[in-house]
Amino acid sequence: MALIERFTTAQEDELAREFLANGYVVRDVDDRAALDALRHEIVRLACEHLKCDLPADDGAFLNGIHQRVTVAEINALRLHVFNGLNAHSWCRPTYLSLARSIVEGVVGNELAMQNKVNLSVQMPNDETSTLAVHADVWSAETPYEVVEWTPLVDVYDTKAMYILRPEVNRTVRERMSTLKDGGREFDLFEAYKDEFHWVPVKYGQTLVFSPILLHGNVRNDTAESRWSLNCRLTGLFTPYASDEKCLGRFYTPVTPKVASRIGMNFRAPEGF
Repeated sequence: MALIERFTTAQEDELAREFLANGYVVRDVDDRAALDALRHEIVRLACEHLKCDLPADDGAFLNGIHQRVTVAEINALRLHVFNGLNAHSWCRPTYLSLARSIVEGVVGNELAMQNKVNLSVQMPNDETSTLAVHADVWSAETPYEVVEWTPLVDVYDTKAMYILRPEVNRTVRERMSTLKDGGREFDLFEAYKDEFHWVPVKYGQTLVFSPILLHGNVRNDTAESRWSLNCRLTGLFTPYASDEKCLGRFYTPVTPKVASRIGMNFRAPEGF
């Protein structure tokens, strides 16, 4: 009989080391067929909105969406796809399946998930679609969560998202606390622009990162459009940071185990 002295596997330890060192991991999705089917439905919904035929190549269609719509029209298209996608009962289970091994390795296997899977579209040279540098925890989201961010096309250079390295991210609070205005006029991007790392992610891969890290995107100066999905996941029993973004409002339990379901419904007898 082999005796075991560790509670975690070598693979789990390596994942933890990489996540702590970088604040994120990039891996191939767990279920490529599910990603392909998810992307195809997004293309179908886009074609439904545009009243055009389905393309022969889903990736080429998404990369070239700026050839079909203007900047003024893209948000209406995005909302149509977002609403149609989230109307499907399979949307969130399928999305979780893409990164389940990473999420369970980093967070755990009893999860709460954001109520909607978000969709972002960033066309070339579109100044209106940039996302200023921020950290999700600054918007009252729990620091115990992770963000599952999955592109529907290859992303690279300014078509990708940038993340601040953990060792640099730790300096932000102290630096801002010394400013007279509390950092309200502090240009975070300009202050750290040489420290941000643009994370290339190929179609077929997913990025899972910590909400504590500063991140965002700049104007997409490539010749292709970026499409990406994102959603937040946290441990079912971890603390929530606000009444607005808490269990039952912002998050829904998705993988409670039966012992937890029994425990949550237990009421001790009175009189003892």
